[in-house]
Amino acid sequence: MPCVSVVIPLYNKEPYIKRAIDSVLAQTVNNFELIVVDDGSTDMSANVVKSISDKRIRLIQQKNLGVSAARNRGIEESNADLIAFLDADDEWFPTFLETICFLRQKYPQAGAYATAYKYELNEKEFKLYDFQKGQRDGLITSYFKSAAITDGIISSSTVTVPKNIFIEIGKFPVGEWWGEDTDMWGRIALKYPIAFSSDCNAIYHSEASNRACEKIKPVKKHIFVTSALKALQNGDVSTEIEADLLNYIATKEIQTACRNLKAGRPDLAKSNLYNLKIKGYKMRWKYYEAFLWAHVPSNMFLFLRSLKYKIKNIIR
Repeated sequence: MPCVSVVIPLYNKEPYIKRAIDSVLAQTVNNFELIVVDDGSTDMSANVVKSISDKRIRLIQQKNLGVSAARNRGIEESNADLIAFLDADDEWFPTFLETICFLRQKYPQAGAYATAYKYELNEKEFKLYDFQKGQRDGLITSYFKSAAITDGIISSSTVTVPKNIFIEIGKFPVGEWWGEDTDMWGRIALKYPIAFSSDCNAIYHSEASNRACEKIKPVKKHIFVTSALKALQNGDVSTEIEADLLNYIATKEIQTACRNLKAGRPDLAKSNLYNLKIKGYKMRWKYYEAFLWAHVPSNMFLFLRSLKYKIKNIIR
């Protein structure tokens, strides 16, 4: 039996999928199975997977149902009690699974295990989030406090979750195209601490094409905000994390408001910003900035935003 089931959701990632698979095959821990779920790709992605000969790789093909459905299918088909996720356009460093297995052994009480990663943008790399100064690993007991300060603590390419957690909490929400992974990590963090290593063990390739997060579409409410408000209403949030959760909800609402402004829906942005409880100078600045733009005519906002990017490109 494999000690880890690696799940890669795949949809039209022909230029990148081999890089992702090669990074899994290069792991120092080799007792794993690799489940690639092709979610109805219309390019040659599936053929690239088929061309790689390794008995640990299993390709599952299904009609296009979305990334959550693909990840859920991988969970259902997995044979290990620990499930790791990797997006088809990202990659791991060779010690990723080794680090995860170390965290699993050291912190068996955790609901998820994650590592730091590098965010690659325009050929530049930025390391996202260190656990604590001078501390290589540990438990993030208040995930929401940390996530409100540094968005993207957990990437869908750097997290591993025990299978029993999905049985208890449920799987990824099908039908959601933005925030479905954030919702999953948040629902786990409502009940469990997150084990984290500050060692960089993956690269998030933001330059890759066809990323769902790049879509410009209006969103009424971030899906985790809905999950969090429901948990608060049901009394399922401990008093120790309630204040941090409320602050995190505010960050997600501001983030959603900004997305709605880009989509030309200031009316939705205003509703996102209504009656928020905000802490911290940076958060207040982001709130006031979003609030100001939400009250500017949409065509003017879109024009000024376009002008801003043109100026940036000229400076570069």
